[in-house]
Amino acid sequence: MGERFGAVIPAYNEESHIGGVLEGVKRYIPADQIIVVDDGSTDGTAVTAENAGVRVIAHRENKGKGVALRTGFQWMVLEAGIEAIFTLDADGQHDPNEIPVFIERYRKTHVDILIGNRMSRTEGMPLVRLLTNRFTSRVISLRTGCTIEDSQSGYRLIGTSLLRTLDFVTAHFDLESELLIKAGLRGAIIDSVPIRTIYKDERSKIDPLRDTARFFRLVVRSLFW
Repeated sequence: MGERFGAVIPAYNEESHIGGVLEGVKRYIPADQIIVVDDGSTDGTAVTAENAGVRVIAHRENKGKGVALRTGFQWMVLEAGIEAIFTLDADGQHDPNEIPVFIERYRKTHVDILIGNRMSRTEGMPLVRLLTNRFTSRVISLRTGCTIEDSQSGYRLIGTSLLRTLDFVTAHFDLESELLIKAGLRGAIIDSVPIRTIYKDERSKIDPLRDTARFFRLVVRSLFW
């Protein structure tokens, strides 16, 4: 099932979660087609990922989720035969057992981006995250001309042919919004698949004030693209 698909997993201090995430992903994607970008972790994240047999790229210091994703994309798009790349969070919020749902939809539609949509099953999602997501999704839908219900979901399947055409400028969580806006402005086809909403013991690395400000700066900047 995984011969045409890769995975990029940004990770920062996720020693307690990354092993389980990788074991799940490896059920569907070969280990040598999985890249963990260790974004300056101070715990055993990189060692745990290496022990799982996947490729690990390490940043010496924490640079932000966006930079980690960009690093993974740069490596993965060079891989021969990889048609599309999964992105998953390393903290266990994304269930690897839903990978086949993405693959099935992708094989039927061959869209440019598939987003894991949690918004039809939001039980357990913190209220602030729910309201923020609905707002940002509305804004990005207006900017792209596409209906995007869960713009903040990091669980995605992205075509490598699209990624090769995009240059990114953001470094943090706003990269995921930048990707959607730039893809939409290029006329990319964006679709979604329903996924579970999972919140456990993980601690969010999102700074509500700072990352909201980054989002608004991105939207204003995008008006000149």
